[in-house]
Order: sequence, then C-alpha cells, then structure tokens
Amino acid sequence: MPPGFVFSAKAPRRITQARKLAGTKAPVEDFIGGIVELSDTLGPLVWQFEQGHRLQADDLDAFLSLLPKRAGTRALRHVLEIRDRDAVDASLLALVRRHGVATVFTDSHEHPSFADLSTDFVYARLMRSQARLHAGYPAPALARWAERIQAWRGGDDPADLPHVDASAAPARQPREVFVFFISAAKERNPAAAMALLKELSTR
Repeated sequence: MPPGFVFSAKAPRRITQARKLAGTKAPVEDFIGGIVELSDTLGPLVWQFEQGHRLQADDLDAFLSLLPKRAGTRALRHVLEIRDRDAVDASLLALVRRHGVATVFTDSHEHPSFADLSTDFVYARLMRSQARLHAGYPAPALARWAERIQAWRGGDDPADLPHVDASAAPARQPREVFVFFISAAKERNPAAAMALLKELSTR
C-alpha cells in the first residue's frame, strides 16, 4: 500500500436498517471492535441509511451518541450517508454538527446531493463516470473537482455545490478530503481516480 493509504469501511446493514437505531449498541460495539484492527490504515466509517428509512430525530440523536470518538489512542471518524431526501434538512445538519459527524456529499441525480460541511474532513462520492470516456470524466470536469478538493483542503466551502444550509457551516479550517469514484460506468472509475490524482499533482 502507498504511504498514508487508509481503508474506508461501511457499517453492516443489520445496524443501519434496524427499526430502533438507539438499540444497536451491541452490534455497533462488535463492528467497531473488529474494524479497529486495521489500526493506522483505518479511515472513515460510513453509516448508510437507504431511501425510505424514515429517521426520527431523537432516535438518530441517541444512535450518534453510541458511536465512539476514539478506540484506544486512535481517533475515529464517522460519516452518515442519507439516501432519503425527506430526511435531509437544516435540523439534520445541526444534529450531525453537534456530534462531530460528517455527511457524504454525493455527486449524483439518484441520491440527495448536499455539500454542507459539519466537521474537519470531507467525504465525497462522485457517481457520474461515462463509459465512452477513457478517464470516465471530461478533463474540464476533473480539473473542476481538483479545484474543489483544493478549496476543501484549504478550509473553504465551494459555493457552486448544492447546500442545505451553508450559513451555519463550521469555522474555516483545513480539512482532510476523501474522494471516491463509484457506480455509473464502474469500469472507468479507476482511470477517473488516477486522472484526478494526476490533476491534483500539478497544483
């Protein structure tokens, strides 16, 4: 693995699809207890809630309280991916900010797309690769993503991305940025990632 490489892990659906999230303490502890064996190669942990999962504010609040911020001496980073559009509003953002949890920015027409910042890192999923393009994306699009990544790294909040409530964003600070190419033309996603890395290396 290259220096600094980390794995991002998605939590089991038996946790995120539970009817009562507040009652998942034991499976959360089991999942965390195993995944922390990755040690220094452990990256953000993703908790994905599918379309149709009606999240209740008090239940989600209790669930977020179950997520440990540390495992031994290692800080843990948690990310929520909310795929139900009705659940995405200013109150959700206020809740995740209070718990120090990030939300996934999804560049897609199929899922909620909002780039509101809530903690000290950014987690983005880019889902528009095209099979007809060798690199999956047109060069200008990759250049624009490189600009946004640089902005996030520097503590800025790209204004051209959709937001729910940008006025309540946390203070400006440097942020670690995790970007993934998934879905769409999957066979092009590795080339898209390599092309984006090359674009970033020139900046």
